[in-house]
Amino acid sequence: MSVMPSTVSLNSEEFRRNREAYEARIRELHERRARALAGGPEKARLLHKQRKQLLPRERLAAVLDPGSPFLEFGQLAGDGLHKGVVPSGGIITGVGLVSGRPCMLMIHDATVKGGSYYGITAKKHVRAQMFAWQHRLTCITMVQSGGANLPEQAHIFPDEGQFGSIFYNQIRMSAEGIVQIATVHGPSTAGGAYLPALCDEAVIVRNQGAMYLAGPELVYAATKEEVDVETLGGGEMHSRVSGVTDQLAENDGHAIAIVRGIVANLGAAPKQRWDTAAPMPPRHHPREIYGIVSADNRHPTDNREVLLRLIDDSDLQEFKPLYGDTMICGFARIKGFQIGILANNGVIFSESALKGAHFIELCCQRDIPLLFIADVSGFMVGKAVEQQGIAKHGAKFMTAMASANVPRYTLIIGGSYAAGYMAMCGRPFKPTVMMMWPTGRAALMGPEQAATTLAMVREKIHRREGTTWTDEDKERFKQPIREQFERFASPYNYASNLWCDMVVDPVETRDTMALLLELAGRQPQRDTRFGVFRM
Repeated sequence: MSVMPSTVSLNSEEFRRNREAYEARIRELHERRARALAGGPEKARLLHKQRKQLLPRERLAAVLDPGSPFLEFGQLAGDGLHKGVVPSGGIITGVGLVSGRPCMLMIHDATVKGGSYYGITAKKHVRAQMFAWQHRLTCITMVQSGGANLPEQAHIFPDEGQFGSIFYNQIRMSAEGIVQIATVHGPSTAGGAYLPALCDEAVIVRNQGAMYLAGPELVYAATKEEVDVETLGGGEMHSRVSGVTDQLAENDGHAIAIVRGIVANLGAAPKQRWDTAAPMPPRHHPREIYGIVSADNRHPTDNREVLLRLIDDSDLQEFKPLYGDTMICGFARIKGFQIGILANNGVIFSESALKGAHFIELCCQRDIPLLFIADVSGFMVGKAVEQQGIAKHGAKFMTAMASANVPRYTLIIGGSYAAGYMAMCGRPFKPTVMMMWPTGRAALMGPEQAATTLAMVREKIHRREGTTWTDEDKERFKQPIREQFERFASPYNYASNLWCDMVVDPVETRDTMALLLELAGRQPQRDTRFGVFRM
């Protein structure tokens, strides 16, 4: 047993201030989630119901097993990017159980601009596919899409990672035996028609679903041929004449029942490769984290106190506890799954980096997944640490982190700046999943640092040109820079742009991690070969 004691006073004034500030952030998180869950405008939702169609999230609830969790990806994608017209990026993506098997669900929200694709929609769809590919998850796409939003073509059409990559990923996953299933619930045009056509099996709803490369209006404009929707691309035609679809459903519910039957006959799901222990709650409630995370960014958080509210029984087998103590490394369990944790508790020194690299090597040898808990202003700077070779030691840490082929998860709980963001498995280093708490922030540097740095540059220009500025001038110059960096660093900016996969409440973290580890443990172990460590 290595149970960590807590020294937090739950009745202190500081705890109360921190808790109140965090609870305000939690309210904002749930307000943003509520807007995403609502989907498109009420008029569009009402039109769906008048057509006797299930709403997108009703389709989701119907296809999932009763009581199944749903691990949603990119719920806040597009939030604020297009003046509110693309809630949740226009597509719902996430993992849940269908007929007992974990599946990736990708559900067009036709209440949002007819299910058409913006750049963020394509990016979100591709991100869901990449997670499914990595975990060999059966993909179920519920299609009702007008295809590409034409003014967005620069963000949809020409490049890798855009709309065309969706087709490529479908084909390559199918070739590897990762099952692709589609249901067509409404009119699906152009790229929206290719999505089901490229699946292993496709189901279409009678008198609702339709798929064609060009709709009746475009056909007439191109050929002067007059044709109605059903004759051109309806369910009856595709199921009896063209053979593009494999099953004809009477309504949304029937289509979903057919899909559940298909999944039920896919054979046994992969077995869990990791031994798990009986889950044990932390000795202190995770909700206490609200009062521990500092409300003032200038005052550091004691992240040991955070850890003991996340891990089973508050039991951490710490590695090298007396060396490089600004990096906490240790073995623990979350809901019974073993995990190797690297958590910042101050800036990264050479010793911290070396310790982290050593710990990562141990986890790779033992097939233990890694959780990077980021709260760091960066690496230490100055003459002394440069002469000690901090760049070299930091490079060792990054090499170990990037080379590791065990599952790697990133959780940003505070600031994550500059090279510290990269070293703690930031998005460019392709973590399996990247999450942020509402207090998470990430940028090249903190707002005050950025404002001071740019003010110093401006000061040199004044001196060179023989001009001066007052303290008031300097403050007017610095304030918009602070605001710009604050906006950029926000977890909601990261979630909106899909630079992170989800913003999670601290009290949701254990459940989220357990779901992720359960999925990862059903994949084969991968050996790690490390890059060259500069000595």
